[in-house]
Amino acid sequence: MENTELYIEALIFASENSIRLEEIMYCLQLSFERDFSDAEVATAIQTIKLKYAQPNFAIELVNINNGYQFLTKKDYHIIIKQLQLQRSKKKLSQAALETLAIIAYQQPVTKLEIEQIRGVNCDYSIQKLLEKELIAIAGKAESVGKPIIYATSPFFMDYFGINNLNELPQLKELTPDNSAVGEQSE
Repeated sequence: MENTELYIEALIFASENSIRLEEIMYCLQLSFERDFSDAEVATAIQTIKLKYAQPNFAIELVNINNGYQFLTKKDYHIIIKQLQLQRSKKKLSQAALETLAIIAYQQPVTKLEIEQIRGVNCDYSIQKLLEKELIAIAGKAESVGKPIIYATSPFFMDYFGINNLNELPQLKELTPDNSAVGEQSE
């Protein structure tokens, strides 16, 4: 017989957001090809909740948004705040932003193509962007030497709050129209 509590614990842990009782039951029923009662699953959840209520755990099981999610206990919020502050300070340098913009607008693009546009070596910027998971390796080019091709990552979309690359500002939106000659009248 399976240990239902451990499977439920794994589901809650793996879920990015709170997971509803119905979702838990659905996953259990598909995995074990048997019906689970509301009471059976609720009892298992209560047992998990009591387990993590012990003082030797830094996390707890919380009922949130009609579902269940593991969260850090309030006693540990001060250290989590420090982590978030430290991570938020890791801003992108001007060189990394320029490199990222080139990749976003020209993708898929090789390092050589980026360097031709920027006019300087981009090794460090590309490495930092890969570490921050804002770009990803999209394959290899068919040209001589088969250079690596870079493109933006799915995290890039989350980071900048866009759904697709079409939502990036167009260059004409970013630069003023200086093509007019002479004075302009209103």
